[in-house]
Amino acid sequence: MNLMAVLEGLLFVVGDEGITLENVCEILNLNMNEAKELPLKLKTSYESEDRGIRISYLGDAFKLTTKKEHKDYYEKLIESPHSNTLSPSALEVLAIIAYNQPLTRIEVDELRGVSSAHIIRRLVAKGLVKEAGKSTMPGRPNLYRTTSEFLDYFGLSTISDLPDIDSKSLAQDGDLYTSIYKDEN
Repeated sequence: MNLMAVLEGLLFVVGDEGITLENVCEILNLNMNEAKELPLKLKTSYESEDRGIRISYLGDAFKLTTKKEHKDYYEKLIESPHSNTLSPSALEVLAIIAYNQPLTRIEVDELRGVSSAHIIRRLVAKGLVKEAGKSTMPGRPNLYRTTSEFLDYFGLSTISDLPDIDSKSLAQDGDLYTSIYKDEN
């Protein structure tokens, strides 16, 4: 088995959190010296000009990152009028943050059941969400909240202008969907 390819996939899966040498040892069943060598070999293969990403050692973990020399293109993507629409996933994350702010990415992930790191980065880049300090949780993760651009985007004066969500209306919607499915059978 090609362990460099496996490590590359692991780096993709873990995203912003990265992977520690201890995790590499455990997952790939390697000793510490082998685990140190593997990311360095993969990093060397990414240093070529025909690659758009690199492997960086940030904090205590190896992570896939973009190359700084391509920064202008990444900014164009974020600022592109075609990227100004919000996907259903982005709207979901934005709603979670708006109704529960401030909260950490981990709390958003727990509510959604999937990783939201990439979506939160995009929302921050679009100016709809911002870092709002540090949590008191272990590791002191960033807290996120909506911005005044968020209010402008949705035509709100204040965050209190968000529509109320009550459990009654959610139950009614649930009953509606249940009755639709029952009628089809």
